[in-house]
Amino acid sequence: MANTNDIEKIVIPTEGIGSVPRTADLMTAQHNYRDGRINLGRLNDYYKRATQLTIEELENTGSPIITDGEQTKPSFLTYPIFELFDEYYKFTSDCFALKFADGHKRLLPRLIKAPFRYAIYAHSYIDAAKQITKLPIKQAVITPSALSMIYPKATIRGYSHEQFLNDLIVESERDIRQCLDSGAYCVQLDFTEARFSLKLDPTGQLLSDFVQINNRVLDRFGFHEQHRLGVHVCPGGDLDCYHSFDVDYLQVLPTLFELHVSNFYVQLASEPNRERVLVCIRKYMKPWHRVFVGVINPIDPIVETPEQVCARVLEAANYIPVEQLGTTDDCGFSPFDDDQSTSRQIAFDKIRARVQGTHMAEEQLMMRKLKNL
Repeated sequence: MANTNDIEKIVIPTEGIGSVPRTADLMTAQHNYRDGRINLGRLNDYYKRATQLTIEELENTGSPIITDGEQTKPSFLTYPIFELFDEYYKFTSDCFALKFADGHKRLLPRLIKAPFRYAIYAHSYIDAAKQITKLPIKQAVITPSALSMIYPKATIRGYSHEQFLNDLIVESERDIRQCLDSGAYCVQLDFTEARFSLKLDPTGQLLSDFVQINNRVLDRFGFHEQHRLGVHVCPGGDLDCYHSFDVDYLQVLPTLFELHVSNFYVQLASEPNRERVLVCIRKYMKPWHRVFVGVINPIDPIVETPEQVCARVLEAANYIPVEQLGTTDDCGFSPFDDDQSTSRQIAFDKIRARVQGTHMAEEQLMMRKLKNL
C-alpha cells in the first residue's frame, strides 16, 4: 500500500470576483460629498476606513486570496474614466446601455474629446490594500471591449476609430501591467458584456469582435504572464436582477475560451441546468486553463451552506479535472457603488460558506483518491 504521506494533497483554489457592498458610513459620506456637505479629503478618509474594514472582514472569512472589495470604485465598469466625465464625455440618447430585467439601466457615456485616456489605474487599489494585508491580492479590471462602446464610430474630427482603439489597447495594457508590477496575485478582466452582446447581435459577430479586441491586449503579455490573468463572465448581477440571464450560456462559452488567458471565472450556481454548462466547459477548455466555477449566487438572499457548496464542487469535479478546478462567486456582490440590494453580512457569510465548502470538497476528493489507491 502506498505511503499516504507521499500522495499529493488536493488543493482547489477559491477566489472572490471583486466587489463587496460598501459600508453604511461610506454610502452616507458619498451622499454628503455629492451634496457639498463634506470635502474630498474627508471622503477619502471614509474610503480608507471602508477598505480597511472590508479587508479585515474578508480575512476573517478564511479567504486565502482577497480583494479590497472595490470600496473606492464608482463601478467596475467606469472606474478608469469616471473622473473625466465632465470634460471628456457626454451622456446621450444613444449611449451604450446595460438593460436589466427590472427595467433599470447602467450607461456608458460617449467620448466627445480626444484622445482617449485613463484617469485612474487599478494598481492604485492594490497599493492601498498592500498597506493593510499580507495576503495575496486579486485585482479586477474592466475589459477594453466594454470601454470600446464609448466610441463605436468616429465622431470627433481628426480622431479615427482605429486611433481610438489603439489608445484603448495601450491604456488597457498599462492598467493590467501596472497591477502585475504592483504585486497582484492575479488580474481578472470583467467581461460581463460578453453574454449581453448576444442580445444586441444574436449572430455572435459582436461577441467575436469583443474577444478580438481583448486579445489585442492580452497578446501583449507573455505566456507566463497570461497565467496570472483571468476573465470573468456572468449575466450581470445588479440590484438583485440580471441583464442577460435569458441568453443561452452555451452560445457564449465556446467563444469565451478563445481568450488568451489561463483563468476563467464562470457563473454557474444560478444556472438552472449546471450539467449542460459543465459539459460545454469540458469540451472547450484547454489543458492550461483553470476554471473557477461559481458556487455562490450573490443575488439569492439565502446564504448557501458549506455542504451545498461542497456538493456543487463535487458536481463540477465530475466534468473538470480537479487540478484545473477552482471556485468563485457567480458575480461581485455590489458592482456599482449605489447597490445596496445585498447586505454586507450576507455577502461575508456567503464568502465564508464558499471557503468552507471548498475545503470540505477537497477533503472528500482526497478520501476518494486514497480509497482508489
